[in-house]
Amino acid sequence: MTVGELEPQAAPTAATAVPLHRALGLTDDELDAIRDRLGRDPNELELAMFGVMWSEHCSYKSSKPLLKTLPTRGEGVVAGPGETAGVISIGDGLAVAFKIESHNHPSAVEPNQGAAPGVGGILRDIFTMGARPVAVLDARRFGDPAEPRTRHLVDGVVRGVGGYGNCVGVPTVGGELVFDSSYGGNPLVNVMAIGLLEQRFLTRAAAPGPGNLAVLFGSATGRAGIGGASVLASATFADDDPSKRPSVQVGDPFAEKLLIEASLELIERGLVEGLQDLGAAGITCATSETADRAGTGIEIDLEAVPRREPDMEPFEVMVSESQERMLAIVRPERYADVAAVCERWGLPCAVIGRVTADGDVTVREGGRELARIPAAALTSDAIVHHRLAAPPERRRLAPAPGAPVVASDQLPERGMDPGAVLLALLGSPNLASRRAVYEQYDSTVQASTVAGPGRGAAVIRVRGTSKALVAATDANAPVGAVDPWLGAALSVAEATRNVAITGARPLGVTNCLNFGDPTRPEAFWLLSEAVRGLGDACRALGLPVTGGNVSLYNESPLGAILPTPEIGVVGLLDDVATLVGPAFRAEGDAILLVGEAAPGLAGSEYARVAGLAPEDGPPALDLERERALQAFVREAARRRLLASAQDVSGGGFAVALAEAAIWGGRGVHVRLAVVSSPAVDLFGESPSRLVISARPHDVPHLSALAAEHEIPIEVIGTVGGDRLLVDLAGAGATGAAEERGSRVADSIDVPVADLRHAWEQGLPRALGWSQEA
Repeated sequence: MTVGELEPQAAPTAATAVPLHRALGLTDDELDAIRDRLGRDPNELELAMFGVMWSEHCSYKSSKPLLKTLPTRGEGVVAGPGETAGVISIGDGLAVAFKIESHNHPSAVEPNQGAAPGVGGILRDIFTMGARPVAVLDARRFGDPAEPRTRHLVDGVVRGVGGYGNCVGVPTVGGELVFDSSYGGNPLVNVMAIGLLEQRFLTRAAAPGPGNLAVLFGSATGRAGIGGASVLASATFADDDPSKRPSVQVGDPFAEKLLIEASLELIERGLVEGLQDLGAAGITCATSETADRAGTGIEIDLEAVPRREPDMEPFEVMVSESQERMLAIVRPERYADVAAVCERWGLPCAVIGRVTADGDVTVREGGRELARIPAAALTSDAIVHHRLAAPPERRRLAPAPGAPVVASDQLPERGMDPGAVLLALLGSPNLASRRAVYEQYDSTVQASTVAGPGRGAAVIRVRGTSKALVAATDANAPVGAVDPWLGAALSVAEATRNVAITGARPLGVTNCLNFGDPTRPEAFWLLSEAVRGLGDACRALGLPVTGGNVSLYNESPLGAILPTPEIGVVGLLDDVATLVGPAFRAEGDAILLVGEAAPGLAGSEYARVAGLAPEDGPPALDLERERALQAFVREAARRRLLASAQDVSGGGFAVALAEAAIWGGRGVHVRLAVVSSPAVDLFGESPSRLVISARPHDVPHLSALAAEHEIPIEVIGTVGGDRLLVDLAGAGATGAAEERGSRVADSIDVPVADLRHAWEQGLPRALGWSQEA
């Protein structure tokens, strides 16, 4: 039987009121586009293949025009967007591979098993390139921590990420944990992985050479995850729509560990021509993408696919998202060696097809041709939608609904103790210590972790060299709700600043764009503005975007999430001995404030706790000032002028100062000139500011260096004692203005031990994990 004789899409009947293409997530216009590409009606198997490949998750059909505007070229870029991970050279014949992806929707369905494959999938993206995974960072966002559902999700996701990463032997070294009511019905689980490779072993996910074999190795294929990431992440959750809740992928970290070792051995021995993991859309995605990249086709023999379940339909085999599987392109004469490697690692291995010259993905079973689709039609020539973008008529102020919008008892009004406000912020769910979570992760396996979770950017030693990789993630969603351009640009600025304050040079950016339904003009405007902000910030800071992920339809009956452009940054520290940490180090060191506060409390943690004046907005970002600040701190670190460096971000200056004191176990005494108002100067989150410490004799050199970069700098106090003392000075502290917070003249005077207690107990208390809750 030829493909032309196959059963076309069935016409709807009374029993099947919804046409098959719509049940698979395809619109009527998309069905017409499929007919145009095939020159005929698709059959049911072909329609299933198009359904997964033309999903938002696989095709980027709504975001592709936006992503093309991002800067992708830069110093040392070896592989960028379009590859399974970005790769940048770090010298000495070595390169770093890195990428961030989402597993949001599966984690909302089943948090443990939903999150675990997110780790496995991003690790496969890394070792597919020939890199050994050396680190994982996870960025998670949930609803109100007091809600039972939130606590259930947090517990499951933490166990899923930790359980998988711990078993597979890759350290979890950093990330984020954020709570906001907008994520109550749709949590975000974004995972970033980093790997190291010898550049000569760089491997592409392509299928060159007609006549070469398509070899599937790893776990057997089952029904787990059919329509999982590809379809589940491409439509909005609704309580009455069970079709959007298919089975979630089930991960096996022990099989993944074997897969890592076998894949790297195959690459290092030169036994594969191309390699790609099987994730979303399974065999359909791996075969069509590798063929399209090489300008070839692939013929698949379904009977040759190892299966873990009987009586699987052809479409189930083709779109199954069973985990821990790899597709290798192998020359026929090398197959015996490939099979021997797989056998030694205890992994099933089978030839499931051959590379062809016709450019088609052809599916056969029992001598019959079941499907024939041009590879490009599934991938590079997939449909692209140019969505309508329109700003909302009325934009609400951040934070999300549910936060106070009027003054509360926690506000630092006249006569109140700002130290109490600082303690409240340090103990709040978004600023408190994450130890209760990250202590469940193995952050030191592989013995290369120099700085792990809990204190800013993660630092991973590059073995055999003096170098280290530095990585951080960040997303400023609350500001993004007010101004999506600014929210994205601030996310880039903070993530790169967190890398730069260690002394490292940021190398590149990966992004995970978490947004709502792109068919709504207001939601698509948020996405398009965020991409514009991402691009502008990266261009200003001279950084390439090497790849990432777009996760749309992050909505539930509770509403859409805050626009969340999660940014991952990797940097290079040439000499790990010059690493600068955030903790105050020595009694008598001078404390300096670099940069200056700017007005604007919208989107801040202070506003979340204390409320927000209706007319207030977020602080502005000067990208040139940010670039100069990062250049200053990197040069200061290189010249060993710094004892510590901490950026001012969540919770503002007071929280940055308190964290450095807590981590160093030392008190401080500083005098802060209030320029705007005490609330702004103490707790505002305006960017491009640092709290640094230095030996007194290095202060003149730092001042001169700051002047060269045209960056404001001021000595504000010294390290010493066991209390945090902040004296407020200046007209703003004693003036006649009556607005909230403008006349707080009281000093902050709190024992560091009390600060530490508030900081350490905040998260367990919020999640009900503490006896103090």
